[in-house]
Amino acid sequence: MGKSLLSYLALGALVVCISRTGALCQEAEPSLTASAAMYTIAPPEIVSLEDTPNDAGNSIDIAWEISPSESLVPGLIIEYRVLRAEAADGEFSRVGAVVAGTTTYSDDRTETGKPYWYTVTAVGQGSEAISSVFGPGTSRMQWFDWSRISVLVLTALICLLVVVFIGVSKRMTGKMFLRRLPVFDAIDEAIGRATEMGKSVLYIMGGLDVDDPQTVASMNILARVAERTASYGTDINIPCIWPMAMSMARETVKESYLRVGKPDEYSEDDIYYLTTDQFGYVAGVDGIMMRERPAANFYLGAFYAESLIFAETGYTTGAIQIAGTAEVDQLPFFVVACDYTLIGEELYAAGASLSGDPVQLGSIRGQDVAKAIFILLIIVGVVLKLMGIDWMDKFLEIG
Repeated sequence: MGKSLLSYLALGALVVCISRTGALCQEAEPSLTASAAMYTIAPPEIVSLEDTPNDAGNSIDIAWEISPSESLVPGLIIEYRVLRAEAADGEFSRVGAVVAGTTTYSDDRTETGKPYWYTVTAVGQGSEAISSVFGPGTSRMQWFDWSRISVLVLTALICLLVVVFIGVSKRMTGKMFLRRLPVFDAIDEAIGRATEMGKSVLYIMGGLDVDDPQTVASMNILARVAERTASYGTDINIPCIWPMAMSMARETVKESYLRVGKPDEYSEDDIYYLTTDQFGYVAGVDGIMMRERPAANFYLGAFYAESLIFAETGYTTGAIQIAGTAEVDQLPFFVVACDYTLIGEELYAAGASLSGDPVQLGSIRGQDVAKAIFILLIIVGVVLKLMGIDWMDKFLEIG
């Protein structure tokens, strides 16, 4: 009994001590809070107003020294508010705010050449302090963005290489070497099969007009296809989605038949206009595939949602299919459903190679050399970075 009573007495004393300690803590906290609230916040001081470099002239950089109160009483300052006016004695309005500890702000909503005055307000717990008015500051437009000088240098390099190789190609009279693409042999194989089967060749130039580079490249390949069909005596079928493209295709095919010495076998009716409606054109071409069942289908140019419809329909007819486009989103459909696919720039390279035009050949060769230089720069840059040398990294960095 004595031992039990002693235990109860000890437990009661412990509870009393804990409650008194909590009361003391609760009394101390308000005193600390009150001390922080009573502390006078010192205003920050604006150091500079500078035009933001390498911009379009609509930004000013504001820099200031933090309030001394922030270092004396940590946590006292909550944020700094930046205010702006169009005159030193004008009405100031808030343009932005930054967290405590920050000493800069970029006002990107200014007008070029217009003067502005600024103040910075230190906002604390229940009070704030405003700096003196500082200004005027103006923003100016720069002619050059020097943070992008690497882009200018590399662009100039590409242009120089293209111009040089065009000149070389002209002196070589179109005999500049370009890697032979497998599609060249595939074209002859597809047309030869159509000739053996006594069926026609279907050629689709894509969904864009002659002002698109992909259509121009397709015309160059069409000239090669038309030469082969004229030599083999194979019918060619070219439904067009644009009237101007139809006229250009007729001239291209006509010249091809003339080059192989068979101008009388050229028929203007083989190249005809269907419609400019995207899926109306798709329906018309699919109908031709199902009715006439050509032995070789060519899809070369710019294609969009119709690419899979063309490729799948042609696949069901058992035709050899050769496709090519620079539309990256459509390439997977051609790859899985066609026998040969020109991927991206291969379409332009094939068109340039088959055309024999020195300007196109020189352009392709110049771009190839530029790509080789870029690959070399990447390798050198990686090696220098691993060695702790970052000057190339800084040069290529775009601000």
